Amino acid sequence: MLTAEKVFLLRNKMRNLGIDAFIIPGSDPHMSEYTAAHWKKREFISGFTGSAGTVVILDEEAGLWTDSRYYLQAEEELEGSGIDLFKAAEPETPDYADWIAERLNPGSTIAFEGEVFSIESARKLSKKYKHYGISIDPNQTLLDDIWEGRPPIPENSIFVHETKYAGLNRNEKVECIREKMRQQDASHYIITALDEIAWTLNLRGNDVSYNPVFHAYLIISLDAVYLFIDTHKITAAIGRELAVDDISVQLYSDIFKWVKDMPVESGLLFDPTTTNAKIYALIPREVIKIEVPSIVRDLKGIKNQTEQDGFRSAMVKDGVAMVKFIHWLEETVPSGSVTELSATKQLKKFRAENENFKGESFGAISGFGPHGAIVHYSVTKETDIPLTADNYYLIDSGGQYFEGTTDITRTIHLGTPTEQQKSDFTMVLKGNIALGTTCFPEGTRGVHLDILARKPLWSKGLNYGHGTGHGVGCFLNVHEGPQSIRPNDNGVAFKEGMITSNEPGLYRTNQYGIRIENLLLTLKSNSSEFGDFLKFETLTLCPIDLKSIEPTLLTHEEKQWLNEYHKMVFEKIAPHLTDNLKAWLKEQTKPI
Repeated sequence: MLTAEKVFLLRNKMRNLGIDAFIIPGSDPHMSEYTAAHWKKREFISGFTGSAGTVVILDEEAGLWTDSRYYLQAEEELEGSGIDLFKAAEPETPDYADWIAERLNPGSTIAFEGEVFSIESARKLSKKYKHYGISIDPNQTLLDDIWEGRPPIPENSIFVHETKYAGLNRNEKVECIREKMRQQDASHYIITALDEIAWTLNLRGNDVSYNPVFHAYLIISLDAVYLFIDTHKITAAIGRELAVDDISVQLYSDIFKWVKDMPVESGLLFDPTTTNAKIYALIPREVIKIEVPSIVRDLKGIKNQTEQDGFRSAMVKDGVAMVKFIHWLEETVPSGSVTELSATKQLKKFRAENENFKGESFGAISGFGPHGAIVHYSVTKETDIPLTADNYYLIDSGGQYFEGTTDITRTIHLGTPTEQQKSDFTMVLKGNIALGTTCFPEGTRGVHLDILARKPLWSKGLNYGHGTGHGVGCFLNVHEGPQSIRPNDNGVAFKEGMITSNEPGLYRTNQYGIRIENLLLTLKSNSSEFGDFLKFETLTLCPIDLKSIEPTLLTHEEKQWLNEYHKMVFEKIAPHLTDNLKAWLKEQTKPI
């Protein structure tokens, strides 16, 4: 069925029910970044496959709002659909909620599916439209009736993430959570984010591409734990483990009945940014509602010593795969047989040679030349192009290992870079080094650090439109909170044990893109009469393209860092390589 036909059927249902606007986000009931096919309603109605965006359908108009990562992709995928693209990051672009308000009259009705809207998002809409005299209906599932052949909720079995990788067993984690609950005077805590449930219970799954999670809800009280999950996902062995740990298993869909019937004297703690509006509507009025940022998010974001050591181990494995891959590129590209798509398949093969490899951590961004300038380019059979020895190749990829999750970007010139390219590349490198080598006082937030990565670019009148860093999970989601490094302040201070990406970039439309990404571990630095200070340890192990660097643009300290970094890369990766690859890596990591 074509997009226009789907929108026609939806509009008919809207008219029959007296609905003037229908909002379709890209989320699932757990506010996940990556969703299972069962919940890809925005993709179903619009054809847009990006990970971020919201569709709005009115009686005669329709729009998709997405960010700068997906502008080019959205233009292609929406062509002929009748759905207009709104570039959300542009200053002249209205917010979708304002756009709707400008087009509706008092007495109109706006509908959405509360199960895939967070409490926070639903509240913002309700507050805004009350001012306009517009009604909100959060209980409409209009797409369910027109989505023929809708994929079912995944039925994959879950598996145990062993304590030797997690560092703490599930009982220890539950007790850590209960201690935080007591501090908030909470008797019950509802956890809906899939990675938080997986982390708490030391369980993993295969329900969602790239993220080793499973669909479930979790409620922790001061004396009980309730896991809401389709029971066929649980093997007999895991069932016995959960029983020993006094974890009561309930049906996935029973979460709504449990909340509706929960003890009225309870103090229920939840995060309004990840808990869906349908659950909130069912909480008895007498229950005390305690709204705070997720306890588990904050605990999970600080990696314990076992997890830190696991990340270091995963980085060696991933570095070996990357070194094999870059060497393979140099050897094979001249034959003319390598394309963006075949390159990603080859990199996955190299990663799969590693012990405990459990798949990619996200769909690789494999962009040659102009495609590298598309920040979140997703190569397909239709867009796939050959790699040739005359431009930059940008590969942003990662792997899932029991020991940790990796995320690395390297930009490699497959021939001889121009002076402009070398200058651009070196400015990006200078930003990466500046952020990775900084020392900062406790209490510093990502908004304070972001300028370090941008300053060298700004000095040349250059910039990039995406954030500089995001948190990374431990054999979990490649994007996680609470910390980030970006121009927007999220109010979260960096703490010892956090692992964050460092990925400044530069993108020249229709020419090339450059990004250099390493993962950083936050560690204690020193103390003085001015307070306690933190620093970063660079975890990622992979050479940086030497031929793309203009040494005269680097300071002595920057050259020293690069040489020491490359020395570390060689020392940690070389023992795992053949003699031929060792010799090649020696050349790639030579001092400048």
